[in-house]
Amino acid sequence: MNVLTAQDLLSTAEYEQQREQFRAQIIALKQRRRISLGPLITLVFENRETLRFQTQEMIRVEQILDPQKIQEELDVYNALMPGSGELSATLLIEITEPERMKEWLDVFMGLDHGETVAIRAGGEQAFGLFEGGHSHDTKISAVHFVRFAPTAAMTAAFADLHQPVTLTVNHREYHAEVPVPGSLREEWLKDLR
Repeated sequence: MNVLTAQDLLSTAEYEQQREQFRAQIIALKQRRRISLGPLITLVFENRETLRFQTQEMIRVEQILDPQKIQEELDVYNALMPGSGELSATLLIEITEPERMKEWLDVFMGLDHGETVAIRAGGEQAFGLFEGGHSHDTKISAVHFVRFAPTAAMTAAFADLHQPVTLTVNHREYHAEVPVPGSLREEWLKDLR
């Protein structure tokens, strides 16, 4: 995918005028690109438009006007852009009970190391590779960035709705396997073109 540049962004004034329409389009897009793996993990698969929206929102919220600071935001979000032959996702650990937060985050320690999250299709699987820096020995973040590199056989399976495609997570006491709906498979195929 092509990285975002300053020319891809609207000015602050233009963005304010178009924000509600742009936001509605991105909400609809993210619905097709979101999948829950059990009650506590959600993956949102990113693409150029979702990352452009996040960049625009950050610039808006932080009121960033300096071109160098805008480029820094672009650099942050471009790092999440899926590369050729890749799928890229934001993984959210969604714990809504504050009194159980530490308990559950302790269970998820190490989730971002090893073969814990995978896409299965066409008799093969692609394990997620987590971006580093979101955990250490005693603490794990609730937000992670994960890349998957599906094989050609897997990509062919995405396009054949008669073939099952699943997302799985297997880590300590948390295990889930869910079928990937056709709408998300279509989005993946667009990303992999």
